[in-house]
Amino acid sequence: MKLYQYTNCPFCAKVRGKIEELGIKDKVEIISIENSAELKKFVEKEAGKLQVPFLVDESKGVKMLESDDINRYLEQNYGK
Repeated sequence: MKLYQYTNCPFCAKVRGKIEELGIKDKVEIISIENSAELKKFVEKEAGKLQVPFLVDESKGVKMLESDDINRYLEQNYGK
């Protein structure tokens, strides 16, 4: 899984907190895009707009935006 994010974004922090809470940090690659035009273009193309947090779960073919939706997905699919 990959989480594209900005380090200082409160919505991204909320998702990082859920990742910590669920103990799945080893399953998620956290990628900060603030200093990379190439990563920003990738997120914009894949998400349909430049918005973070953006989660990609390759194993399930899932791409999603919105911190509450991402947290719900993580809880339902990776919660204990």
